[in-house]
Amino acid sequence: QVQLVESGGGLVQPGGSLRLSCVASGFTLDYYAIGWFRRAPGKEREGVSCISTGTTNTYYADSVKGRFTISRDNAKKTVYLQMNSLKPENTAVYYCAKVRPPIRVGACSLYGYEYIDWGQGTQVAVSS
Repeated sequence: QVQLVESGGGLVQPGGSLRLSCVASGFTLDYYAIGWFRRAPGKEREGVSCISTGTTNTYYADSVKGRFTISRDNAKKTVYLQMNSLKPENTAVYYCAKVRPPIRVGACSLYGYEYIDWGQGTQVAVSS
């Protein structure tokens, strides 16, 4: 069955970096866009970044542009989220998710309803 397993979270000081990984199984990663989302304490889930299939276009929430970078390695069945210059407000549980069909080559979105399969999440805490 489809599985998405996140890792790489942890406690980091403001200004620090973390790289999250999302390992996919049960489907061919090459054919699906993947999104990263987060839920901070007391807040709604929000889209952070996504990466499409095909031309691997990437999209970012305004709050993370220039600091976060999403990438994918289809051979390793893994999508990464490199997070630099972390801020306390980036504290959240981060989830990766697989897009819901139909597949749109070269496109993805930050709307959670467009994703059908979700990982269990990895906790990121930014604090001094």
